[in-house]
Amino acid sequence: MKRRERRQTMEYVYPAIFSPNTDGSFTVTYPDLPGCITEGKSLENALFMAQNALSQWIAYLLDIEQEVPKASPGTNIVVNNGEFVNLIRIEAKDRRAIKRTVSIPKWMDDKAIQSGLSLSRVLQDALSQRFQ
Repeated sequence: MKRRERRQTMEYVYPAIFSPNTDGSFTVTYPDLPGCITEGKSLENALFMAQNALSQWIAYLLDIEQEVPKASPGTNIVVNNGEFVNLIRIEAKDRRAIKRTVSIPKWMDDKAIQSGLSLSRVLQDALSQRFQ
């Protein structure tokens, strides 16, 4: 597994096995992540789905604060006839919550309390939209 810190983002690279199916689709598995499996209707779609599955799998492990397994070298993976190995790369953002002090006008705080709004959620949503 290649991992490096870069502006609260970590990079992960894992080998994935692409297994062709009779209908032209592909099943994708990760030898280093048992249970991480996906499919794509075409090779292009399978590559997209492989990246998506890896991203969700790593995000889940980070969220539950479980150690992310090391990736094995793709050269050590044995594949069956027709299968191939491809490296899949993702970037995972550091999603840990931190405390920040912010200031808002009193009338906004009163309205937020009356409305039952979570200021943390409103701020996160607004910043997520801004940084997309």
